[in-house]
Amino acid sequence: MIELKILKYLLDINNYNKYRIYITINNNKEIESLYDILDTMMVSYNRDLTLEEFRGTAVAKDSSLAFLIEQMESLPVAEEVVADVVKEMMHRSFAHQHALLAIEVSQGKKPIIDLIDNLNKVEDKKDVESIEFVSDDAEDIYGKDEERGGGLQFRLESLRESLGGLHQGDFGFIFARPESGKTTFLASEVTHFAEQVTQPVLWFNNEERSEKVKSRLHSAALGLTKEEIMKDPVGQVKKYMDITNGNIKLIDQSGEKLHKSWVERIVKELNPSLIVFDQLDKITGFGKEDREDLKLGAAYIWARGLAKQYCPIIGVSQADVSAEGKQWLHMDNVANAKTAKQAEADYIIGIGKSHKLGLEHIRYLHLSKNKLTGNHAKMEVIIDAPTARYEDI
Repeated sequence: MIELKILKYLLDINNYNKYRIYITINNNKEIESLYDILDTMMVSYNRDLTLEEFRGTAVAKDSSLAFLIEQMESLPVAEEVVADVVKEMMHRSFAHQHALLAIEVSQGKKPIIDLIDNLNKVEDKKDVESIEFVSDDAEDIYGKDEERGGGLQFRLESLRESLGGLHQGDFGFIFARPESGKTTFLASEVTHFAEQVTQPVLWFNNEERSEKVKSRLHSAALGLTKEEIMKDPVGQVKKYMDITNGNIKLIDQSGEKLHKSWVERIVKELNPSLIVFDQLDKITGFGKEDREDLKLGAAYIWARGLAKQYCPIIGVSQADVSAEGKQWLHMDNVANAKTAKQAEADYIIGIGKSHKLGLEHIRYLHLSKNKLTGNHAKMEVIIDAPTARYEDI
């Protein structure tokens, strides 16, 4: 009997902790009683149990269980047997839950995106997970380049020196007041990143018109104004494709359609080298928290996890009204957030702008958070809006 084989295997506390949550027993009161006894003993003793200990407790509770335990004693157990059975239990449980959800969708009680989101969960869930401990190997810990060499290098030399290269797992965001040059900053840097990679750069755009963003990408890569490009648009776009290797994939989506599950499917299929979310705050699928900052915090936690799994991610957020006309922005100037958003980022770049006469083309970049190198630099740079470039002074 497979249930008894599994039960015997679960007398080891490591196996118990690993598999027990996936195992359900139906229509067999005796087996259910044995599992109940096992659960109680594991909570009480929190250690491996011997078959003798288990027999003594079970028989003391119900002497009719002695026959089943005698059967357990002679049964062989194996890891692969348990794994196969648990996998089957998980699949059946998921199929049942998914069928119930499908009925609710068909009745109009739930949106179709809930069904799609639930389907994605079965792909993300590992059947049998083992704990992976952080390596104690000195080479793994100290052999990495402390200067953060390699990775995606910024166009701005000041950012290269302050942040180093961006690697898989790195998640940060820029923020600024409206019309301060966020999209221009992204265009300037992303076109430079695209020259360095072979995998696509995914830019999820839900802020500005896609044609306007595409035009800025052309200008930033070519170093030309829109008017200069218009003299030979076909030839200049070809040059743009050559420079960026055609790597920048601009995805225009907004509203409820920009759901995290939809994003996950695209990322999984294309396996990008960099992801840009403009703006990250507008991605949906993170529940209905009463507090907006907590809901947004969940989105930033999700983005950080995506960065660890695939590639570096750059998000975009707004600065609140306290940042208007301010040169050096700090983390408390981030809109719609207390600390939930800021806590998840490895680095945060505030883009400040002064309203003083003569400073229209100056932007003030402040690394208000920098866990990558620890350098909280303040950098004055020039924004050349016609060519969509940021330049060091």
